[in-house]
Amino acid sequence: MRVLLDTNVVLDLLLDREPFSELAQAIFLNVESKHVEGFLCPTTLTTLYYLLGKHLDKKQCNQTMENLLALFETTLLTKPVLVDSVRSVGSDFEDSVIYTSAKHTKIDVIVTRDTTGFKNSAIKVMSPQEFLIFVDANS
Repeated sequence: MRVLLDTNVVLDLLLDREPFSELAQAIFLNVESKHVEGFLCPTTLTTLYYLLGKHLDKKQCNQTMENLLALFETTLLTKPVLVDSVRSVGSDFEDSVIYTSAKHTKIDVIVTRDTTGFKNSAIKVMSPQEFLIFVDANS
């Protein structure tokens, strides 16, 4: 199963945001153990680097990015993806880019704490808790 993690889920783990970090950690463990194939949108990586830079030094940011890139694949982010994102943008362009990138990469599930940002999605959208229940039921 190809799973894209929204930026908020990754931040939950990296910034240890309670009470969400435990669920994010469980999802990361599913990716690490290869129960699911994990993906991040390239825009997530740039956003993470920027936000982590407020908490970590450059060396720590770089190491965190290397760790994420070793664990996750990235979705496609090409000019056609961006054009499609602009044409289908709802209330949030960032969510539109993440969704359209996921669609072009043939992602099966988007995991996010902001499911309303993907309300018209043709891709299955789940909260972290829903996703973990789903994975457990299908293992």
